[in-house]
Amino acid sequence: MAVLIDPPLWPRHGTVWSHLVSDASIDELQAFARHAGLPERAFDLDHYDVPAERYDELVALGAEPVDARLLVRRLAASGLRVTPRERRARRSLG
Repeated sequence: MAVLIDPPLWPRHGTVWSHLVSDASIDELQAFARHAGLPERAFDLDHYDVPAERYDELVALGAEPVDARLLVRRLAASGLRVTPRERRARRSLG
């Protein structure tokens, strides 16, 4: 069981972003995010989007740095991954 973070590679809103996930449970992920003071609006169904300036802090708090491919593989293996198709469907409902 681990909270994982990929490198800040994803550009948006004038910065680059990392993804923070759990390979065990959404509860574990949300508890870590609360402890780190991440806003709820940063949660996107199976991950948190976090700006580059928070990366080192989250690693210091215990997030395991991994590359983006490994993060996706571990998230998928956990059964927690929301696919792009599922993400679009859920957003169209809300």
